[in-house]
Amino acid sequence: MTQTKDPEDRRIREAIVGLLDKKDMGKTICPSEAAREVFGQKGNEKEFIDRTRGVVRVLVGEGEIEVCQEGNVVDMDAAKGAIRLRKKSRDRKVCSERS
Repeated sequence: MTQTKDPEDRRIREAIVGLLDKKDMGKTICPSEAAREVFGQKGNEKEFIDRTRGVVRVLVGEGEIEVCQEGNVVDMDAAKGAIRLRKKSRDRKVCSERS
């Protein structure tokens, strides 16, 4: 696991992992859920969503999580629009949506 030196990025990472740990395997969260947990309602603002997506990229690169869109695992750099996050699964290429 890569440790970030930035305390806010560390908090975002902990929020993402913590939210996913509360979900059943295969269930997803929206990155904004983690951003709001760390930054409150201003977590919905572009600046904080972009920062959260940066932490998502790190977690994807480490093989900890996957990015889903429209129920499928996608390359985050190719995804346009809303994304969902889930714990990495070896077997599945289809993501369960929400909860």
